[in-house]
Amino acid sequence: MKGEDAGEIRTTIRERYAKTALGSGGGCCDSGCCGSKEPATAEELALRIGYSRQELQAMPEGANMGLGCGNPQAIAALKSGEVVVDLGSGGGFDCFLAARQVGTAGKVIGVDMTPEMVEKARRNAQSIQCGNVSFRLGEIEHLPVADGEADVLISNCVVNLSTDKAQVFREAYRVLKPGGRIAMADIVALADIPEEIRRDVMLHAECVAGAERVEKLTRMLEDAGFHSVSIRANTESGKILEEMFPGLALKGIIASAVIEAAKK
Repeated sequence: MKGEDAGEIRTTIRERYAKTALGSGGGCCDSGCCGSKEPATAEELALRIGYSRQELQAMPEGANMGLGCGNPQAIAALKSGEVVVDLGSGGGFDCFLAARQVGTAGKVIGVDMTPEMVEKARRNAQSIQCGNVSFRLGEIEHLPVADGEADVLISNCVVNLSTDKAQVFREAYRVLKPGGRIAMADIVALADIPEEIRRDVMLHAECVAGAERVEKLTRMLEDAGFHSVSIRANTESGKILEEMFPGLALKGIIASAVIEAAKK
């Protein structure tokens, strides 16, 4: 992708999520392509993609903004004392769930490139006195995390937003300890995405246009050094995506997926 195109996409994404953090944007669809149907609430969407009511009730108000496509901490098999890094942490929702699993002996680091999101997440952490979570401003292509600091990297519908996914995976490998692992939920492409969708900057910000083919993501992860790569698409997720973007004919083109891999 050309540098100027990547820059425009990055700026649009940052502005889009700043707006969401400030409460003037909602969920994953804000471009008007969602049609006239009333969109699902953040709670309804979270329940559909794998969170429990108990998890939702334990979170500070505003942490769940309906921005995910799965429940990464549910597949991460987190253990007490582990260090977790969340790529694109938003309001801190997945960080707070992970913090409960790693306990006070562990810690969770949330990284987000949007200052408004980082501030929102810090306020949320303070409101529930969650002392084993911190939030850092940074880009997932250049993580503000030391080499070998993390046991686990989680992410929820964020890697698809990057215009340099190979660099994201190289950074993930760098910050993981030997034997560390990634557990991500994201949007992937099952077939070639039409060029008119690829060119739509707002659809990049809404987790559609930047989705990459499963085979290509697998190669990127392996090239970064990961082994035991597994990308499992949830074809049933197409129903949710069709409801969100009824005019785009996305059936069979994109889906949510669980992405797992390990560092030697």
